[in-house]
Amino acid sequence: MPRVPAPPPPDAADPAPVFPFIGGRPCLNFVATLGKRHGDTPLERLPDPAALARWIGEAGLHAGDDDEPVHITTDDLSHARTLREALYRLVRASMDGLTPDPADVAQVNEAAALPDLAPQLAEPHGGSLPPLYWKADRPGPAALATVARDAVLLAGGPLLARVKKCENPDCSLLFLDDSQARRRRWCSMDRCGNLAKVAGYRSRSRAAATR
Repeated sequence: MPRVPAPPPPDAADPAPVFPFIGGRPCLNFVATLGKRHGDTPLERLPDPAALARWIGEAGLHAGDDDEPVHITTDDLSHARTLREALYRLVRASMDGLTPDPADVAQVNEAAALPDLAPQLAEPHGGSLPPLYWKADRPGPAALATVARDAVLLAGGPLLARVKKCENPDCSLLFLDDSQARRRRWCSMDRCGNLAKVAGYRSRSRAAATR
């Protein structure tokens, strides 16, 4: 199984990475924590345990008090990155009609078999519907187990046929095409869709100027 090189430690002045949540599924959003996969310098959005804890919170997979960050160890981070790449290879192989690497299947299955986040109803007050929250003895690994289970259901179900790769050659994000016509081409119109429009406009303008 190819190993993902550890990124250099981020500079203290570097801004926190922005996580794209445009994949349409938790597992695809998690895969997107590594950007520009086919480039010379992939963009690691999980450079440290704090970043993984922040992703879990922003993904809505936080268990317990929202004001208290999820405790993530360096081992949790290493496991998360390894699982992320196994998820990516599994989904891509399934998308391309290829047989997934048995090691990737085993990695994802092992993670999916761990205890995941359990939905709980808070104590009701005043006759209103009780709010939902998540419970887990180990919130970090449980969140990753939830992501792995989502990948198993996606790779083994009919929605896999709707998973696409963004058509921007500089983008490597995967997304679930839930559009009515199933003609979505970009991970997001705000990201790559607008870039394609601008590039197309400039190309047409240059062509018109030469005529």
